[in-house]
Formats: sequence, structure tokens, C-alpha cells
Amino acid sequence: MKLVTFRSSIEAPARLGALEDDLVIDIGFLGEATGEVFPETMLELIDLGPAALSRIAQVLDVTRNKWPLGAALPVEDISLCAPIPRPRKNIFGIGLNYLEHVEETKKPLDGPKDLPEKPVIFSKPPTAVIGPGQAIEHNAAITQQLDWEVELAVIIGRTARKVSEADAMRHVFGYSVMIDVSARDNRRAGQWIYSKGMDTYAPFGPCIITPDEIADPQNLNLWLTVNGVEKQNSNTKHMLFKIPTLISDISQGITLEPGDIIATGTPEGVGAGRTPQEWLWPGDVVEAHVEGIGTIRHPVVKIG
Repeated sequence: MKLVTFRSSIEAPARLGALEDDLVIDIGFLGEATGEVFPETMLELIDLGPAALSRIAQVLDVTRNKWPLGAALPVEDISLCAPIPRPRKNIFGIGLNYLEHVEETKKPLDGPKDLPEKPVIFSKPPTAVIGPGQAIEHNAAITQQLDWEVELAVIIGRTARKVSEADAMRHVFGYSVMIDVSARDNRRAGQWIYSKGMDTYAPFGPCIITPDEIADPQNLNLWLTVNGVEKQNSNTKHMLFKIPTLISDISQGITLEPGDIIATGTPEGVGAGRTPQEWLWPGDVVEAHVEGIGTIRHPVVKIG
């Protein structure tokens, strides 16, 4: 199931939907029309657990192609939001998680000489999140080195505390696409949160896809373009630390809770690793894609 958060108009509240081809099914409305009580937001659904998701899937199957009047909305008539417009906690970012990316960061970003022995973890605050089509802000007074990173995002579905790698995938609610936007010239004494956590630096979407729709999350192509020119193209099989390892490692010391997000790292091809280096500027358009999930597209705009 592809789950989205959407607005039917600028003034309308954000609601939970299911993406069915070129239609968005309003889950709350579908529930009302079929005598069910369904959640109206993504976080509510995640909190309710697998039983609620299963019941929604059953009702979708029964009503497919004969949707109750008003439940099915054409995609072109709605606006997609970030699947979780306001995460409850900081996003867990993973740095240096693809071999070639480690290599390309050694000189320009003072990256490590050797491969990390454990996952490198940083965070991005909830205020960094933007939805599909929203603008990435470029403030020239703060940065002249705005960079891109396409990533597979993992959304946690149930509390994970000190879980084993063998048990880790049971805690996954779904997957999405995220761009880890980074102001490379704002790393401070080795700390990354300011350079990676500014407003609009976490484009997120277009949906959350449930694990039953992804045969192997460690074999997904992912790519990123700037102004239609390919900059990154790789596969999640090249992660140094796979998803079960990331979940298990974080949960040893930090409890992962329903709705938490892990951005699993980026492959090679970032602007800082190129010769000459390349950066994002106002007027640019960034597109990022993960196989089986979808594409997000964002303009870069000048502020300040």
C-alpha cells in the first residue's frame, strides 16, 4: 500500500490517503462511508498498529473501482504533503554509509581515512521537513555550498529498544524517499546538525510504501538529478550498514518509537565530491527517486 498525506485545498487540513494509480483515496472519508472508524493522519495510523493497516487494506480491496462518492480524488486535484508533515522527533541521519561516498568525502570534507566501524549518526529536526514540490531555501548569507543527497528513508512502526538485527525488520512500518540537503560550509567543529538541519533541508515523500510492497529494501535503485542532469545513481545493496544493523545499533542506546524516521545514507555523486565541486543555486530543480516508491521534485529558491 502506498500511503500519502494530502490536502484537497490550501485551507483544508492534511489528511491520510492511499495512492491507487492516479487516484488518492481519502481514508477517513472511506471509513465514514463504509461504517468504519479509520485514522485521519499518518501518525494516528502508525500508532494503531498492524491491525488498523490490515483493516484499511481489506476495505480498499472491497471498494476498489467502486469507491464511495467523494472518497476518490484525482491526484492532479490534490496537493501532496510530506507523509509525516511534522515528525515527533528528530530524523536519524546516517552518514558515510556507501563505500564510494566515503571515498569521495575523504579530501573535500575531511572524511575518515578508513571505513566507519559503526554507523555514523546525526539528526535533522522536524522543522527541516518539506513535502513534494515545496522549495528548498538557499540563503546566500549562510551558505555558498548547498549540496544534495538522495536517501532511502525507513519509518519505524513499533517501539524498538535494544532489538537484535534478526528482529529489527519487524519494527519497520514502511519506506519513503528523502533528500538530505546539506550546507557543507556550516559544519561546526565536526558537528553536522546545523549544516544538515536548517529549514527545508529534509524533502520527504511522495508516499510511505508498506513493506509488503518491497521485496527487498536492500536492492532498490536510487538516483538524483539537478536540472535534469544525473548526479547520483546507485543501489541500496551498496550500503555499508544494512537496515537491520541501523535499527539495532540505534536502539541499543536510543529507543526508536512509532513514527521515527531513519534516513539511511547516500551513495556517491554529491556536489562536494566532484571536480570541480558543484552546488545548488536558486533556480535549480532537484529530483530524487527510489525504485518502487516514487520521485520527489523540488525547486531551489533564494531567501534572505
